[in-house]
Amino acid sequence: MNFNEIIKSNKEHVKKIIRLVSGQENEDLEQEVYLKVWKNADKYQERGNLKSWIGTIAKNVSKDYLKSAVKKHEQLLAEDDTVLDVIKDKKDTPELKLIKNDRQERIIKAINRLKPKFREVIIYCEVYGYTYEETAKRLKCPTGTIKSRLYNAKRELAEKLEDLL
Repeated sequence: MNFNEIIKSNKEHVKKIIRLVSGQENEDLEQEVYLKVWKNADKYQERGNLKSWIGTIAKNVSKDYLKSAVKKHEQLLAEDDTVLDVIKDKKDTPELKLIKNDRQERIIKAINRLKPKFREVIIYCEVYGYTYEETAKRLKCPTGTIKSRLYNAKRELAEKLEDLL
């Protein structure tokens, strides 16, 4: 079997594994899998199934990617100056930037139109990332009240921003 046939016959299988492990489709990872298959073809022993061997490579490549992605993410959080550079998507076109800005403005306006008690809970929990308990301490009210307000605030925002969802 030639290498092109190996790719064709395993393409969907490799995509599924990458999607399952990494949570996303990633053509770069697919290419890396096939590159490793090609480089290590002489090491493959026909004791097992070729598809299983390729699947194992795909799984390992995906796990390595996640490990490196997590490590990179942790390093970036430690370096505040570089965070802003990473957040910028170099592929954004002016049109996409305009759409994103418009979307953000609409979300901010919708949050500002919420009742004050809903707005403050959304800001603490969703913007600042505080837990229910931390928010309850700050607002001096029970955790159940925070959960209720957050639920109602999200429901109201969903209604106001229905076309964005």
